Amino acid sequence: MLLRISDLRYKNVVNLSDGCCLGVITDAQFDSCTGNILAMIVMGRRHFFGLFGKEDDLFIPWQCIQIIGEDTVLVRWDDAGCRRKNQKS
Repeated sequence: MLLRISDLRYKNVVNLSDGCCLGVITDAQFDSCTGNILAMIVMGRRHFFGLFGKEDDLFIPWQCIQIIGEDTVLVRWDDAGCRRKNQKS
């Protein structure tokens, strides 16, 4: 199956561990040398319509992605393997 990044944008991301919806894919992180996708980025949730800021964006490593469906991306999310944008690796 061939996909474009534009095909992945705005797909819901669901955690297989607990069934929680993590948000929607808004961007991807690439390795510029190899061209490989390293992670999908899910925008952090907004607090009170964005008036009080938002949570950090989620970086979901490519190896955490289990299934890419027509409307949904299923991931195996655990806090050890995935990180937020403002956290150090």
